[in-house]
Amino acid sequence: MQRISRSLPHRVPGRRPLHRRAESAAAGAVVAPAAPGITTLAPAFSQALPVLDGVPVAYHHELRAERLFDLCAALVREGLGTPETWRQCKENPVTFAEQAILRRIGAERCDLICRNVEYHLQVGDVADVDGDDTVIENGRLALTIECSGAGYLKVGPAVEALEEETEGLGAAFYWMLTFALYRVMRLYNHDDALQYEERMMEYAESDEENKEQYEIPKIEEALPVCIRTTLRHERDNWMLRARRLLRKHGTGPYRSWIERLRKIQRLSRLPLKQSREFLEEGRYDSAPLPSLIVAFRDHDAIVACFDEESQYMLEGSSEPTLGVIFSPRKPEEARNALRLVGRFVDLNHELFQLVEELQEWEKDHAGTHLDREESQPRAA
Repeated sequence: MQRISRSLPHRVPGRRPLHRRAESAAAGAVVAPAAPGITTLAPAFSQALPVLDGVPVAYHHELRAERLFDLCAALVREGLGTPETWRQCKENPVTFAEQAILRRIGAERCDLICRNVEYHLQVGDVADVDGDDTVIENGRLALTIECSGAGYLKVGPAVEALEEETEGLGAAFYWMLTFALYRVMRLYNHDDALQYEERMMEYAESDEENKEQYEIPKIEEALPVCIRTTLRHERDNWMLRARRLLRKHGTGPYRSWIERLRKIQRLSRLPLKQSREFLEEGRYDSAPLPSLIVAFRDHDAIVACFDEESQYMLEGSSEPTLGVIFSPRKPEEARNALRLVGRFVDLNHELFQLVEELQEWEKDHAGTHLDREESQPRAA
């Protein structure tokens, strides 16, 4: 950053200030002010120094900036930026790229997703290899979406309401939603809690002296009966029955939930595969952090298990929820990267619309005939 410091007074050695001897005036006389005793060597000028308004006071330098400008050009080719956008961003390529991608997502979708989960979208030219940033070669970029704060879905009241409509419908809704989301994001649900329970039992058995100090959660006992009875069903037969039940009741009183589930299923079938090259270059320690916690009750055994496990989830580097390497100079690769982001956003948009719809429904039906004792967690 360039800086101009204030001029300091300069005095010539050996010179004294000049003084003008005051002349006496008659008492009561009115006199004009005396002319100054010092005159400048040059005539007065209206602007002694140039005005600095509009002159940059800071300069930005982007390392490997050509990739950033290639990305901006790719976004323009996809119709996500215009010369007007460029001017509004004051010709800053970073701001331009951010605004173009946010425009693709849409303000309404951004607001909905940000209310429910903490995702971070980033485009960069480095990969984390053994704790160090390593430059991705051949002019390519890495587009990633990472989750730093999981969303929360309390599905117990909805499952019970669906079961009251038809036996098996609540379990069908839960399992089909779980299987669809598993294709595109990591969940933390009863299955993860069961694995945690199994590990705690193994630790307790191997530590005879302190065995009684281990708190073993009872996950199956905390599940709704309809979910508990389907845990050991043959998957193919149960899935076929679940699809039939949902199709049959697709026009019933809970058709809105089922329609959103079907949209999530359709979006989850579209390929949202990670770039294997990106994962291999990154060498991450663990799978992505959970994007959604699926529990049946607030503070139930599943939530308790997550609270315990989440304390250690940030000890190593985790894979991004979505990651793809692409060359901004290759239109098809850039278009594919944007397509993956769009599909991921579309699915999360449907998911969190469903989450908020279930929340509103529960508020309206609080204290009704739903049996809320069925799924209360047991003491660990």
